[in-house]
Amino acid sequence: MHRFSSSAFLLVLVVSPGLGIAQQRPAPADTSTQHLRLREVVVTATRTEKALTEVPIPVTVVSRQQIQAMGAVRLTEVLGEQTGLNVVADHGRGVQMQGLNPEYTLILVDGEPLIGRTAGTLELSRVAVGNIERVEVVKGPASALWGSEALAGVVNIITQKPQHGTRGEVRLRYGANRTADVGGTFNYRHNQLGLTVFGNRYSSAGYTLQPASGQATVPPFTNYTGQSRLSYQLDDKTTFSVSGRYFIEDQASNLPITTEGGQVAQVRLKARQQESSLNPSVTRCFSDKLFGTLRFYHAGYRTKEDYTYTADGTPYDASYFHQTFTRPEAQLDWRLHPKHTLTVGTGYLWETVEATRYDQRQQMRSAYCYLQDDWSPLPGLNLVAGVRYDGHSQYQGQLSPKLSGRYQLRPWLAVRASAGRGFRAPDFRQLYLNFSNPAVGYSVFGTHQVREKVAQLAAQGQLALDPATGQPLINAPLLEQASSLTAESSRAYNAGLQLDPTPKLRLTANLFHNDLRDLIETAAVAQKTNGQSVYSYRNVSRAYTQGLETDARYLLSAHLTLSAGYQYLVAKDRNVVTQLKNGSIYRRDPETLETTRLKVADYGGLFNRSRHMANVKLFYDNQATGWSGSVRGVYRGRYGFQDRNGNLILDTGNEYVAGYWLWNVSAAKTFRQRYTLQAGLDNVLNYTDPAYLSTVPGRLYYASLTVALGPR
Repeated sequence: MHRFSSSAFLLVLVVSPGLGIAQQRPAPADTSTQHLRLREVVVTATRTEKALTEVPIPVTVVSRQQIQAMGAVRLTEVLGEQTGLNVVADHGRGVQMQGLNPEYTLILVDGEPLIGRTAGTLELSRVAVGNIERVEVVKGPASALWGSEALAGVVNIITQKPQHGTRGEVRLRYGANRTADVGGTFNYRHNQLGLTVFGNRYSSAGYTLQPASGQATVPPFTNYTGQSRLSYQLDDKTTFSVSGRYFIEDQASNLPITTEGGQVAQVRLKARQQESSLNPSVTRCFSDKLFGTLRFYHAGYRTKEDYTYTADGTPYDASYFHQTFTRPEAQLDWRLHPKHTLTVGTGYLWETVEATRYDQRQQMRSAYCYLQDDWSPLPGLNLVAGVRYDGHSQYQGQLSPKLSGRYQLRPWLAVRASAGRGFRAPDFRQLYLNFSNPAVGYSVFGTHQVREKVAQLAAQGQLALDPATGQPLINAPLLEQASSLTAESSRAYNAGLQLDPTPKLRLTANLFHNDLRDLIETAAVAQKTNGQSVYSYRNVSRAYTQGLETDARYLLSAHLTLSAGYQYLVAKDRNVVTQLKNGSIYRRDPETLETTRLKVADYGGLFNRSRHMANVKLFYDNQATGWSGSVRGVYRGRYGFQDRNGNLILDTGNEYVAGYWLWNVSAAKTFRQRYTLQAGLDNVLNYTDPAYLSTVPGRLYYASLTVALGPR
């Protein structure tokens, strides 16, 4: 399995004053009895600072202390242990949220999007966590504030800001598969100037789950990450900041291929991935009621793959992909009243892509504006209404409204609910792809290419002819649908409770329903003379995901915290449900060849979704003694993998992957408030499933040393 991950070094520059970085010593979590009452501040849900306990929509916050306690070094490890989030392998490791695929979740770093998705999935292991202050996860469509790709929700990685004084940290970690992680942070802030710098090197020898295949499941790789923030207080009301990120990864591996003559040959793959971004911004406090922000964001992403025959070094194949993303944006926050804030913003997007599978450099442009009203008309009642309009150069404009509210019924009980619309724009691949498989013979064209390419194939005599009419076999209705692709959309509803019956106990529950419309799927628009098809994309599918998500946290003692989470999920294709009700889908027994008409109850839903997911975590932290530790278990229930009886739906037991538990443990000891030793064991029970779980390599051990620099 080809893999791209994270890391490299660049001087970045950045952002807002007033938010201090977390303590340097690794610690599992704040386990004091006051922890459940702390006013944790989040920004992703409303684009303004708001206490976590007052946010009217489902939000999860993973703190720096929790990340350190886990011993995590990549974002995949952090998100994989959170309730309702499922890290899945689909052209990379992405996060599935409320049953929606990774392409529907927007991934941000300090409020700016990471680019470089492969077939819709953004590889989460590109993100190192050594300088992360916290991770904010907003569940449910957030297009009213964040636009496309936020149809399922948003993951915002908040990195450290400059803190007063000079200090730093160095971390060394080594573990299974010769995996090494070396990183460090530097912080400086004095008077008007603040600076943070983060550097990381991450490497592994990879692993192989199926040696007989002749290739590595994850090949050896080395990557580097660099990130920095610089802020300068121009005057008592104005701050200039600039941030940046750079990442580079190199991979090399041998792959077996079958030549045209049927012989097996070895090919050497050398791959490189690069990512960079720059984000200057200016914030201005015009008065105690009016606050403004101007920001500019530019990001680039590049990949290059070269294949050569190992026998003589001659070229076999080569490919590249270049993407850029540019966005200026302005935002004003107007405090009409201490309990009434109006937020308005506008911006412009310009994206380009050049790649082996595109005829030429392609570009898309979009202008947008958004408005949000955050109002508390009554004691205990908070209402947030927002709307955003995106006008795009390649598809029709999108209006994304959202309304949410929270009411404190009792000091220990609050209710919240939200309703909104999200959308996901067609990507470059779906609009402009030009690909023909030389070995198999099929072709795939984006919707802006398909008419011209089908006409060319017909003129070249490459399309099969209809025996009755002698005309090329072209599905005209599907070709017409493919030529008028529009954005996917979702109407979503959330309703939940937050209970704090005692100072030690917190319970939350959330019901969700997502009604998905105009989902994009591939469609065969013509047939070739070689028996293969010509594919493009069209809007057709309708689906829904719905379920229940619960979380509980209990302070067993001043040093010990127990938490647990559970998600129940139902995800189905509405078109399939309609066909089942009409009695038009059958199942054939492979042994008896008996055919059975299926019922709605036989349908297991969308593939790669687990009906049941759960986690349980026990954190210990005693700062007086310097000891900390954790035990964490994550359960994923069985899920559909692939159709085996030819009816294209999930309906038999042998189409499922069995459910499994993954258990992780860690322990740490701090000496002299400066040196921290940590050891851990992930996947303690050594669970593997080589046929279906390429991302679970078995039991992994690691040990690390963290040294805090500067005054303590």
